[in-house]
Amino acid sequence: MADVAELFAARVAERPSSGPLYLQLKSIIDDAVRRGALRPGDALPSERDLAARVELSRVTVRRAMQNLVREGVLVQRRGSGTYVAPQLPRVEQSLGKLTSFAEDMARRGTAVRSVWLDRGLYDPSPEETVALGLPAAARVARVARLRISGETPLAIERAALSASLLPDPEAIGTSLYAHLGQSGNRPVRAIQRLRAVNLSEEDAQLLGLAPGVASLHIERTSYLASGRVVEFTRSTYRGDAYDFVAELRTGEGWVTQ
Repeated sequence: MADVAELFAARVAERPSSGPLYLQLKSIIDDAVRRGALRPGDALPSERDLAARVELSRVTVRRAMQNLVREGVLVQRRGSGTYVAPQLPRVEQSLGKLTSFAEDMARRGTAVRSVWLDRGLYDPSPEETVALGLPAAARVARVARLRISGETPLAIERAALSASLLPDPEAIGTSLYAHLGQSGNRPVRAIQRLRAVNLSEEDAQLLGLAPGVASLHIERTSYLASGRVVEFTRSTYRGDAYDFVAELRTGEGWVTQ
């Protein structure tokens, strides 16, 4: 394992005025991880030890470490120490195909499982009423799942559907879309909105990350061929595990050079 103190000393010698010291230390550790000098699972020195070895205050070292934990580069285990975080294989998901999570991962030959967080019938929230176009006194079916590959949680999915389309949420198997297909209610198109969000404490705990880490939030509204809304889903994906890909084409009559 690389000696962080030696890396820091060498970098400072090269660049004596390269910004705040905590950012210099953060950059050195981050670079060492990306080059493989520090490997997943490697333990870093304690704050006290590292501060003494690089001749910085513990406050400066702590600030650098906290930034790296928030970005998912390092993980802190209570009572154990700070380690280089596992490097997850990135999952590439197309934005041009309407598939379920289970179907998408099955095509890659990746085994996944779900932990049910919620599934039941409820009175709809105002947002759900508008998104699903529900009539007065209608009920909503909610299903929430934590998606896991191996031992790594990848995403949190929270879906809402009209209870008339999903009267028994407990009957869902491994795929919501496959279940809807049995009753002829599988969606055929959807509109998705993506944005970056910082993980809440609740979602961070579910995904095994630190609160405030960047993630991808997707809202999907799915439709039947008739135009009726089937599903309103809000999903949170790990930012360190997902790449969303879209194919772009020029419009008809456009000329590119």
